[in-house]
Amino acid sequence: MNSTTPFSNALWIGSPRGGGARTLAPAPYLRKTFAITGAIRSAQLTITALGLYECEINGERIGEQVFAPGWTDYRTRVQYQTFDVTAPLKAGENAIGVILGEGWYSGQIAWFGRQIYGERPQLLAHLEVELADGTKQSIVSDLSWKTETGPILENDLLSGESYDARLEFTGWSRAGFDDAEWQAVKIRPTPEILVVPTVGPVVKRQEEFPPISEVRKSTWHQNFRIFDFGQNFSGRVRLRVTAPTGTVLTLRYAEILKPDGSPYFENLRQARVTDYYTCKGGSEEIWEPRFTFHGFRFVEVLGLNPEMEFALTAIVLHSDTPKTGHFACSNSLLNQLQHNILWGQKSNFLEVPTDCPQRDERLGWTGDAQVFVRTAAFNMDVQGFFHKWMQDVRDGQKASGAVPCILPEPHPLMQGVEDGGPAWSDATIICPWTIYLCYGDRKILEDHYDSMKRYLDYHATHRSKDFIRYHPDLEVWNGFGDWLALDGSGQTEGGTAKDLIGTAFYAYDLELMIAIAELLGQPADAAQFRASRAKVVDAFQQRYVTTAGLVTANTQTAYVLALHFGLIPESARANAAHELVRDVKRRGFHLSTGFVGTPYLLDVLEANGHLDVAYQLLEQETFPSWLFPVKNGATTIWERWDGWTPEKGFQDVGMNSFNHYAYGAVGAWMVRSVAGLDLDPRAPGYQQILFRPRPGGTLTWAEAELLTTHGKVAIRWDLGETELAVKLTVPPGTKATFLPPTGYQGSEKPFESG
Repeated sequence: MNSTTPFSNALWIGSPRGGGARTLAPAPYLRKTFAITGAIRSAQLTITALGLYECEINGERIGEQVFAPGWTDYRTRVQYQTFDVTAPLKAGENAIGVILGEGWYSGQIAWFGRQIYGERPQLLAHLEVELADGTKQSIVSDLSWKTETGPILENDLLSGESYDARLEFTGWSRAGFDDAEWQAVKIRPTPEILVVPTVGPVVKRQEEFPPISEVRKSTWHQNFRIFDFGQNFSGRVRLRVTAPTGTVLTLRYAEILKPDGSPYFENLRQARVTDYYTCKGGSEEIWEPRFTFHGFRFVEVLGLNPEMEFALTAIVLHSDTPKTGHFACSNSLLNQLQHNILWGQKSNFLEVPTDCPQRDERLGWTGDAQVFVRTAAFNMDVQGFFHKWMQDVRDGQKASGAVPCILPEPHPLMQGVEDGGPAWSDATIICPWTIYLCYGDRKILEDHYDSMKRYLDYHATHRSKDFIRYHPDLEVWNGFGDWLALDGSGQTEGGTAKDLIGTAFYAYDLELMIAIAELLGQPADAAQFRASRAKVVDAFQQRYVTTAGLVTANTQTAYVLALHFGLIPESARANAAHELVRDVKRRGFHLSTGFVGTPYLLDVLEANGHLDVAYQLLEQETFPSWLFPVKNGATTIWERWDGWTPEKGFQDVGMNSFNHYAYGAVGAWMVRSVAGLDLDPRAPGYQQILFRPRPGGTLTWAEAELLTTHGKVAIRWDLGETELAVKLTVPPGTKATFLPPTGYQGSEKPFESG
């Protein structure tokens, strides 16, 4: 343990009881009574756990954080929290109590199993009390604490929580509680890891709402109800029930219903995703789980009789990243799409940027994060969130410089493969650069610069041949391809070649590193990156691009990456864009891109003179398209374009999330080009604002607002027959440039403010 931490003589303690590799365990309750010998001036509690904790002092809950102390790579570091606890303390007898949960430390993670980091949760705490006369008292976690198990019979982030209210301890965190039958805690070995202050926003309860409908059903042996909350989200429920003693309620969670009206549980895979509550009886009971969450819209409750009083309330949980952006337009389906993008982000920005919140996965996939980061930074304040996660990235980077595909990396996804592959591991450069652009945050580049350089060195020496990244001659694992593309990329041979994707992102990484090195005053590095990029671009063109601008593989994603990353000679760009449009039209104005190509598709079409085609794709309502799920009742972004279709029903249950944010990356284009709110990379953090509306499609108006560090930035445009009426909001101390679209009266010339 880092000797600079404020824990002094505190010891890691826990329960002597624990679960196994396949056995869930009761949550241990820990407590200690202590006397304060005089009037209190101030008191501060510093606390952490390997696992999860909730703390009470004299019966009062300490802090609002859920899932404290958060998820980090516990082999490297754990975070602690500090609270002012002057108010709940008093002169004389006091008590502190802590409940420990399995969490990510010893509970199940994805399909990797349980106890990935350690066997059981443990606590470290230091309470410092300053008395009115200036003397200090310290109460620390040590052998003087006692422990027992109580009503939380099981707790697991994926499996759920089991609670027996008949086993509750009344007053267990107060001084007068009788703990004579409680046993001594067990001292746990001190881990050789960093114990550090919390970085970034913590998870909190964000919203509450009731169900929009309830269906009551019964079979020959049981009654059950299905509650519809009208929104897919991450969180849990709070129940109110009046029922006889010993009544067991089973709560199961689903994102969507089958055609027969029953919940679709199959896509949860090995995750149990079930809570159990056993009633104490006698009066109304209120319960909310502590150490679990689910991804769901529907809750099936079994065990209710018709005469029982019962109600549910949805509790939305996510990292405390306040909403900052607003987008709306005249197309109500696009407004619902924006709603779905935002709720996909809320659902998956929980401690780390996860892929999905419902099944046995919920991992920090680097590829998902990098394609979505620009959209994320508009919707919500994610500056601190990415500072924390980029620390997870640095902790997980290998000695070779390789960056895995999931971070934190509780368990290698594939044995013997340390590299995350193109478009996934590149998050180590793309995400910090995007946070710099959106917030003017130079520090995230400074913190990560050495890591970025080691990453590029790794690819130059271990994953490239003749400046082709993942050259087939190397015979190394070469990534996930254009994941879930409809042309087969990423799943089968064919589609967009993985070495093409890898080399394109290699060139893009080097382009960003030139800018980063220059910004950080590293001209020698910048010159080296510039020379390397020229060689990579040349190698790309020699291998993948004809003189006429045709790109090998002839997929939408191949053209999108080559055009967006500046890898096609200027003289051939028009031809390449024409081939991209040809494929879009051949498919009836539908896309075929996956996770890699989709984020840039509309940008490339617009930048190369095909704004009309971009709008046709954006407003396309039939499969495959962004609006097809919207037309079919989606309230978040689907993992697959064809998660469900009328012709085929549900996709493969092995991978069919209805709450994935990756395809929501289109939100950035809707803000930049539809509404017309953008930043100038030469003055990041919206110090210089670009207003550049590009009306098209069926739209007659659009608007966007963003709360920046300088104040509110906003644009609203309304389209007349010959005129475009625009209203702009520019905060004090910033500058703005209006870049008008062509063809509208009064919009011929740009103007600047400030």
